[in-house]
Amino acid sequence: MLSRSCAAVLLAVLAGVLSVAGTPARAMVCMETSMTLDEVVDTITKQKSCESAMKVFQDCQLTASGDVQLGAAVEKKCEADFLPGLNTAQQQAYKREMRACDQKYRNKSGTMYLSFAAFCRAEVAQRTSQRALKAAGQRAR
Repeated sequence: MLSRSCAAVLLAVLAGVLSVAGTPARAMVCMETSMTLDEVVDTITKQKSCESAMKVFQDCQLTASGDVQLGAAVEKKCEADFLPGLNTAQQQAYKREMRACDQKYRNKSGTMYLSFAAFCRAEVAQRTSQRALKAAGQRAR
């Protein structure tokens, strides 16, 4: 049998776990609309261009760890403009720039630094997209 104090601690821990598990996704106001993080990611994914995806990211930023998901969605959107057309040297240069973003904030503590790294990576993808579209004779949308 558990002692009363052990049983009380176990019940308190269990109550804490259940209260977190039952918490609904937190909403934020983005583009004058209340959205969850997943809804913002979906909005970024549905944008027609890298530029508009980055605009949503800027408008909906959290300056916290949630920006990692938003930035990754922007990266994916922008990479569609250039990644298939990069040669090996260009791919390596792109990866090097991305690693530089990760390294820049590597030893910093706090979730805002995760946000800074996510923005850095998204900006690298955006610049690379702009260059690729320019080289192809297309205007960035």
